[in-house]
Amino acid sequence: MMEFAALTYGLLASVILSAAQRNRKLARPHPPLLLYLGYLLCGVSAGIALVLAYVAFILFAGG
Repeated sequence: MMEFAALTYGLLASVILSAAQRNRKLARPHPPLLLYLGYLLCGVSAGIALVLAYVAFILFAGG
């Protein structure tokens, strides 16, 4: 299950970043769906970082 989530996350990040780079290179505005998915990706990344930091703190503290 973890492999599927990592693969999906990586694929989504690759598609969003490449589409944003292409739009920037062509000086076109980003479509709303691309912006929403970019914010979703940013939120998921921040959430995963917080959860991993919490787990590391708990394990380091001896819990």
